[in-house]
Amino acid sequence: MEEIMLKISHISKQYRLGQIGGTTLREEIQRWNAKRKHEEDPTRKIGEKDYEIGETFMALDDVSMEVQKGERVGIIGHNGAGKSTLLKLISRITAPTSGDIWMNGRVASMLEVGTGFHGELTGRENIYMNGAILGMKKKEIDAKIEDIIEFSECRKFIDTPVKRYSSGMYVKLAFSVAAHLDAEIMIMDEVLAVGDTAFQKKCLDKMRDVSKTLSRTILYVSHNMNTIRQLCDRVVVLNHGKVVFNGDVEKGIECYLGESSSLKVKYDLSKPREGYELDNWVTFRSVSFPDKASPIFYEDEPICMMIDFVGAKPFEDLAIRIVLTSRSGVPAGMATSQSIITVVEGAQSICLKMSHEALAPGSYCAKLVAYSADDYGKGSLHDVVENAFSFETVGSGLKSNHLNWNSTVWGYTRLPTIDVKRVEDETC
Repeated sequence: MEEIMLKISHISKQYRLGQIGGTTLREEIQRWNAKRKHEEDPTRKIGEKDYEIGETFMALDDVSMEVQKGERVGIIGHNGAGKSTLLKLISRITAPTSGDIWMNGRVASMLEVGTGFHGELTGRENIYMNGAILGMKKKEIDAKIEDIIEFSECRKFIDTPVKRYSSGMYVKLAFSVAAHLDAEIMIMDEVLAVGDTAFQKKCLDKMRDVSKTLSRTILYVSHNMNTIRQLCDRVVVLNHGKVVFNGDVEKGIECYLGESSSLKVKYDLSKPREGYELDNWVTFRSVSFPDKASPIFYEDEPICMMIDFVGAKPFEDLAIRIVLTSRSGVPAGMATSQSIITVVEGAQSICLKMSHEALAPGSYCAKLVAYSADDYGKGSLHDVVENAFSFETVGSGLKSNHLNWNSTVWGYTRLPTIDVKRVEDETC
């Protein structure tokens, strides 16, 4: 049975708005006296909303979840969804309005740049202070301090007060401290975005390593879906203070991006075009999937679609290009029409048939392009529609050995299967 490191039971956090807004005792007395006399708040700024007594904001609403030992859980959601509030409750920076949080171990958290550091102390002194807060003895910190300094890449400045550090240096030292000191639960809130790309990769590798070798539990908040995909083995999606998804990483990212329910059998393409220089010889009007209740296609079933467009004038060398990405924006491939299309003036329709044998099972978005190209490769764009339509492919993956394709690990494009045979002599 897996050991539970964190259990959150029906947590809610409610804030009362506009109740404590003064910066001094005098202003608070003025506010209280004005409310008692039913007068306007004398400390309120011009144009600021005057909150009524009792107006509240529910930052978290009945959130429950469990995290096992060694799990790496990503917490994602839009700004204001409650991610940072949840981490502050787990870190015991603030208390919940209702519900319980049970933790099995010490917590090391990085909720913002410089969290837990004292600006007047040097980097070395802050390492010892953070270790003491976690309950470590001086000799335990002495055994780890060289590893912490080396990982942080701040050795040259380790005896300089951290108030003189850049935001990147803050993050490097703070992460190094959190990763090396003895805490069973690590909490990271978007702070790695401040560091450079090389250090971000170094931090992700370190978190994966401590999770596997030391069975550390990691809670990671980020708006960067690529880092979520690289690090986490489970995702929790928050929306307006509620848990709307808890499970598989890719499905969680799709839920967060708000596209999981966008599959339709007909797409209206009459939206404005932006970012391209178009000659408008062709204008797309719609894409539909005839005889389908939903654009879900199984193995050996070609993707058939009907495209309606309007031709501004007759010409004979129209080509269609479809550029595919995963729902999370990862490029997956491109398909082009095999023959040119003759265009007449006015409304018309074409039927396209596209194989998806090279695609991994999953959900895809398509960009639709109408263009012409001469024998020298010089082309002209007639129309481009971003996110023109979406579809889903379903299949068992590799037919020859019945492996289920993992697009997170292997990517979204499947090359032809590899023919393997035993070599009996010197020839292959």
